[in-house]
Amino acid sequence: MGLVGLVFWFSLLLAFLLGLLIGLSTVVSGIAIWTAVFLGFVILVLIGVFTGVVGHIRRLLRVALTLVRYDVLLPAEYYDSYSTSLQAAHTALSIFAKRRRGKSVGERLARALERLGPAYVKVGQFLATRPDMIGVKTAQELGRLKDRLPPFSRTEALDTINKELGGTEGLFAGISEAMAAASIAQVHQAIVPRHGVVAIKILRPRIERKLAHEMAALRFLARCIEFFSKRSRRLEPVQFIDTVASAMERELDLRLEAGAAAEFREVAEKDGYLTVPNIDWSRSSKRVMTLDWIDGTPLTDAKALDKAGANRSELAIAVTRGFLAAALDYGFFHADMHEGNLMYGKDSKLWIVDFGIMGRIGHKERRYLAEILYGFHRRDYRRVAEVHQEAGYVPEKFTIEEFAQAMRAIGEPIFGKTADSISMARLLLQLFDVSHMFGMHLRPELVLLQKTMVQVEGVARALDPQHDMWAASRPIVERWVQRELGAEAIAKRGIDEVAVGFQALRRLPETLTMIEAAARKVAIEAPRHERKWYEMPAVWIALLGGAIIALALTSGGDSAPRQPPPTSAIETPAQPDARPLPQVDSQADLLVSEPETPAGTTP
Repeated sequence: MGLVGLVFWFSLLLAFLLGLLIGLSTVVSGIAIWTAVFLGFVILVLIGVFTGVVGHIRRLLRVALTLVRYDVLLPAEYYDSYSTSLQAAHTALSIFAKRRRGKSVGERLARALERLGPAYVKVGQFLATRPDMIGVKTAQELGRLKDRLPPFSRTEALDTINKELGGTEGLFAGISEAMAAASIAQVHQAIVPRHGVVAIKILRPRIERKLAHEMAALRFLARCIEFFSKRSRRLEPVQFIDTVASAMERELDLRLEAGAAAEFREVAEKDGYLTVPNIDWSRSSKRVMTLDWIDGTPLTDAKALDKAGANRSELAIAVTRGFLAAALDYGFFHADMHEGNLMYGKDSKLWIVDFGIMGRIGHKERRYLAEILYGFHRRDYRRVAEVHQEAGYVPEKFTIEEFAQAMRAIGEPIFGKTADSISMARLLLQLFDVSHMFGMHLRPELVLLQKTMVQVEGVARALDPQHDMWAASRPIVERWVQRELGAEAIAKRGIDEVAVGFQALRRLPETLTMIEAAARKVAIEAPRHERKWYEMPAVWIALLGGAIIALALTSGGDSAPRQPPPTSAIETPAQPDARPLPQVDSQADLLVSEPETPAGTTP
């Protein structure tokens, strides 16, 4: 039960006995109000027990005490900004806080979440994708959250394989002890007859029930926060917890992760920057996933990379372009690209693993993203502002000129600077400040994309401190702009829109007949003398018919943006170099070896 559980139930029992004594005293004193208070308290407790609220409060109390011990509930760093009451609360709570000198708020929060267990490690990893909620610096520190737990036994792993796949005979030979263990699953190495070495990822026993209880408590907390704090509603805490819970449910079905890996493999093969292990579907199920074992050196070990003869500058470019090409060209990207999930293989390829967190962006969002990046490249801040407004990101009460001025304040300071003096994290922080200033509601998938861009920049800069992310990304952005916004693309889109318009016109008589029938029904049901001119069926038929004709002739809401960049202004980029990197002979590391500072969801 633990100390927190004992304190909670002892306090509840004490309150019950106190209420009982008060209730008994009413027999003597005749003060009926105390009986009413006692009965009300008992009813509330019973309601809480049956609805699960008591369990939620007990779990949240444990969370609160842990956060207090690590001094992250009311951090000392922000003491001067607290109100008088919060300063008093901080002083009282600091008695229980452990002194951890030299550690930042983000580092202390990461350690607290690790202590709280699997569900909170996952919450921390998803909080790292929301720098708009917790700040860019804290998000970066949570991105290095260690997702490591003691492994469960090999016997339990074999039991899971037997239940899921009907036994190991003929499927695997020589299954090892756990090679790496994380909050959701752990990985074993095995040999498949006539195939070779594979990695087997196995879910932890009973993990579904544990996560369900913790997420229910967090959802209860998020609803309370959203109910009592109007300022929090812009950040949508309930939706965030629902997103985390939904993502966790997907992670608890390894078939979905296998599907994501297979899809990303198809995407990555088209450009050649990244390589994805092959999934063995015949040896995979809901709780077991089998894929190729990769011998390689994690990008966390710079010395080992140098010893292996890797060209770190080329690796940095491959990381940047691999991420951006997948996001822009296919709208599907790996959203957890930390060093521990990237490996330099013995075959000189850049391998990527762990597909628990993936991101998607639609075609319209990709067009907006490409135009925004391209606008920054060309210092066309008005166009950047127009794209934001077209996308519906900026409330209508603000003018394009006002937002363009804010974009200029972000873009001009970095123009012409050297690569090592431009921080994507700082740029992202400024963008979030602007979004708050203009009351913009942030799309979760775009925040995830922006967070991953910061992560990719960190990996690339760790490989090559002089890496210029803008220069590396420019061929990908320009290629996309040329293909999607050039003259040929506009002409093709126009032809498609005309075709859609003709289809709408062909359906027009049928649509008008349906509208007329509905109008007659309204005419029958409503007394004629009570209807105004705007209630007459003929008027509505005319208006709706005209609207449909206009829609048919101007259909295609995703039309080309205003003032598309002329093709002559865009240098047609050569296909970025995707040559395999130099061959090495060094012994490779483990596919799922835990990095020094990982942020992955699973090993």
